[in-house]
Amino acid sequence: MFCPYCSSENSKVIDSRDSADSIRRRRECLACSLRFTTYERIQTRTLAVVKRDGNREDFDTEKLWISVKNACAKRPLPIGSIDKVISDIESDLAKLSRAEISSRAIGEMVMNSLRNLDRVAYIRFASVYRDFRDIENFKDEVDALLEPKTNDTDNSQLSFLDDEIPVKKNKKRVRKPNTTISTVK
Repeated sequence: MFCPYCSSENSKVIDSRDSADSIRRRRECLACSLRFTTYERIQTRTLAVVKRDGNREDFDTEKLWISVKNACAKRPLPIGSIDKVISDIESDLAKLSRAEISSRAIGEMVMNSLRNLDRVAYIRFASVYRDFRDIENFKDEVDALLEPKTNDTDNSQLSFLDDEIPVKKNKKRVRKPNTTISTVK
């Protein structure tokens, strides 16, 4: 493991902890004595992305992260929200257990996530992803975003129409009744 400070290859592991999907290791460089953290994750098989022109390339998390970051630039988003979007998409892709997926399906997953996170970021991403040609395309997309959905169709039943895009259903919060009993003397 290379030290990020001095590039030395000599380091020792001080602490290791398991997390849900990785192992966190705290390391100390033997050359400069500075400490740094690494995360190790099991590498699953590579997911191939089928592009619009039919070419295939390996899924690149960094490319996805950059495109989402650009869409969210200068937006007042909570810290870590972009990382959570990327993590959720990666998790959804892993759950599909497929060897390849279309770039269109990944784009739709990103747009679904951004629609719930920030409308401006959604429009920015959609304008590039859907290749808006003129102002009318923007207007149509904004109008669709502002209109409340009247479609009562369960989208999870429509997977045969297109690539399998995981549909996340919003969990309804149930308020728990107050169970404390107070006695009056």
